[in-house]
Amino acid sequence: MPEALAAGLWGLAAASPLVMGALLALTLRIRPRTLALIMGFGAGALISAVAFDLSIEAFERGGTGSFAGGLAMGAIVFFAGDRLLDRLSREKGDEPASEGTISQTAGPAIVLGVLLDGLPESVVLGASLLSGSGIGVSLVAAIFVSNLPEGLAGARDLSDEGHSRRWILGLWLSVALLSAVAAAVGNVLLGGMSAEPVAIVQAFAAGAILAMLADTMMPEAFAKGGDLVGLATVLGFASAFLLSTSGPT
Repeated sequence: MPEALAAGLWGLAAASPLVMGALLALTLRIRPRTLALIMGFGAGALISAVAFDLSIEAFERGGTGSFAGGLAMGAIVFFAGDRLLDRLSREKGDEPASEGTISQTAGPAIVLGVLLDGLPESVVLGASLLSGSGIGVSLVAAIFVSNLPEGLAGARDLSDEGHSRRWILGLWLSVALLSAVAAAVGNVLLGGMSAEPVAIVQAFAAGAILAMLADTMMPEAFAKGGDLVGLATVLGFASAFLLSTSGPT
């Protein structure tokens, strides 16, 4: 039980930048172009996490079948959830986004992507304690770098869509607490399992976050920030990659 509690605390620590980002977005007047560059930085960090922390480990653990299946499931679940958000938005009377504009469901889509990525990632984070090697500070730092811009961008979009500050902070706090629970559950449930279920969970998270990046976060960043977003994305990728490889994970 103490190990499960430790896993939960690690999951909460990894998700806390989402709440910090939301607080920054709701208390500071961040210019749209600056926010777009931060989003680009976060997108690059997430691409690094998908490529080097999730995909490679999932492939090495479970092989081609588990990796491909998990990746497809994650992408399809995000796609279906995003379609549902669009439908609910239209039923409320919101205008559908035209070509070249940002969808009114950008905020909820980012939250959905965070859930579909963060919860499986927390499960794996909790399970990693079972190896006895602990959790590397570099891995947590890389997660921090990618989660902070997500919390910032999602909170700003939700605010622009008319949600109250209290509602937005409550939502991100709920996501952080769910991440803590997921890490504890992962520590308890995956202890006696083979490597294949862990691989599927990791690949699922990779597929969901890639679909979210292509559908929501990167288009919005480019639309509001212009071509400088490309440089910010490379900087985010390099930062997360160097952090994740700077020490034991």
